[in-house]
Amino acid sequence: MTKFIVEADGGSRGNPGPAGSGAVVIEASSGEVLVEIARFIGIATNNVAEYTALIAALEACQKLDAEATVSVRMDSKLVIEQMSGRWQIKHADMRDLAAQARALAVGRVKSYQWIPREINNRADALANKAMDERADSIRFIATDSNHGELAATVSTPMAAVAEFNAELPSSVRAPGGVTAQLTTIILVRHGRTALTESKRISGRGGENPPLSPAGRDDAARVAKAVSQIGRTGPWAHIKAPTAIICSPVLRAHETANIIGSSLSVTPTTDEDLSEISFGAWDGLTNDEARSAYPELFEQWRGSWQVSPPGGEALIDFDARVAAARDRIFLAHPGETVVVVSHVMPTRGFIRAAFEAGISSYWRPQISPCSISIVRFWGNETAEVLAINATAHLAD
Repeated sequence: MTKFIVEADGGSRGNPGPAGSGAVVIEASSGEVLVEIARFIGIATNNVAEYTALIAALEACQKLDAEATVSVRMDSKLVIEQMSGRWQIKHADMRDLAAQARALAVGRVKSYQWIPREINNRADALANKAMDERADSIRFIATDSNHGELAATVSTPMAAVAEFNAELPSSVRAPGGVTAQLTTIILVRHGRTALTESKRISGRGGENPPLSPAGRDDAARVAKAVSQIGRTGPWAHIKAPTAIICSPVLRAHETANIIGSSLSVTPTTDEDLSEISFGAWDGLTNDEARSAYPELFEQWRGSWQVSPPGGEALIDFDARVAAARDRIFLAHPGETVVVVSHVMPTRGFIRAAFEAGISSYWRPQISPCSISIVRFWGNETAEVLAINATAHLAD
């Protein structure tokens, strides 16, 4: 039976900070290195990086020979002791990663051995390579009986980080002299409701429906996507979220609670993140509102100051969203914050980022449980990373 040796390591520059993992798979009988793996993780801790390295190596072992046995060697006392079952796993992130590693190790890994860091230099070098290049690479060096190379290096740079600046605006054309701390805002619209599904107007102070069954499914999907930010996937390079602030309107609050469960974070509410008020038009379709108030409806479209009967003018709404935004900057400098709200508050954040005019309140499409990401350096400058991302909602 084939026997493999895995050497794995991970590092984080900041802990948490930009993190990378490295691993090698070695043929035990010959000592030949069969696979070299470097993986850029994004913002994470050393422990997350070390577990990620082990998982990547065990996945490579499975691809090489699903029947092979494996011996694991690492300089991480924590991973070795936890995987051996001698130490408890208290942190939720570690439990999830350990579960992934154990699923790959069952019936395959025969031993876990701690080794000094200086002996683990190959894996350490690959982890540093991943952090230096902010890229993933895997090199299979499996050989046939004539020692001919069967697989070459596969390098997968993350396009999202190729020109990304983790601390300052990424564009070289952006003005310098930025002094405010970066706050990254993950904008999430709530899931669907019965009013959403029937295409009826639903604002602040109206019927206040809960999420529909489809809306709860939306929320579960976006919760999973948000929980991966800062860890894996297309936004692994962004700092992981540490706070959730939401509109107190029921559909947004329910969505925020579902996201909060996935992050182990309790949402707080801000009244100024509520949807704009449509007054007498709430619960109507657009055609019904137009038919009941034909002249006012046309005046309202494209206007800062005209409001529905008993509703809210856009100029007043824009001011309250700005106030909520300023409170977030003040309370969460240097953090990533999930803001769960509605179509119009999301557009308000995007408008501020672009320093755009009134048309920004109807030009961006904002779908239920979509993700938009904006980085703000206070009110000095901003950078838009994504608008209306919905890939996580696809089956």
